[in-house]
Amino acid sequence: MASLKKTVPFAGTKEQEEQLKAVIAELRAEQGSLMPIMQKAQEIYGYLPIEVQTMIADELGIPLEKVYGVSTFYSQFSLYPKGKYKISVCLGTACYVKGSGDLYNSLMEKLGIVSGECTPDGKFSLDACRCIGACGLAPVLTVNDDVYGRLTTDDLDGILAKYE
Repeated sequence: MASLKKTVPFAGTKEQEEQLKAVIAELRAEQGSLMPIMQKAQEIYGYLPIEVQTMIADELGIPLEKVYGVSTFYSQFSLYPKGKYKISVCLGTACYVKGSGDLYNSLMEKLGIVSGECTPDGKFSLDACRCIGACGLAPVLTVNDDVYGRLTTDDLDGILAKYE
């Protein structure tokens, strides 16, 4: 049984729904339109919660299971919201050997979330990645486009404070 992730409640707007319906109306007749529609939906909402998947299924007249299957098969799609600040800890070999696992575990504890989750205030989300190509700076984490390297767990409070 899959674990349920803590997440912020769905807060889609009427404008977002209208944007999505316009995209579906524009693309629905094209062969293979489901993927482009889902990509646009994720651009509009930032992720693909069940509410958005249901809208897509209903508008296209296809089973929700098909939309859900595509959204869970392809890693480009996220079923959970991302925070304003997306933290990604590199768990590639060089970073892991130099302690990125400890950084990751410490961040989960400090933020009160696990991988893929978003803090209840929507500020931070946490993910792991395999390699960002900064092995010389190991261990490395990113916050959005900011890269932090040669870290210890003692550095984390200072990094998080920059985004408070």
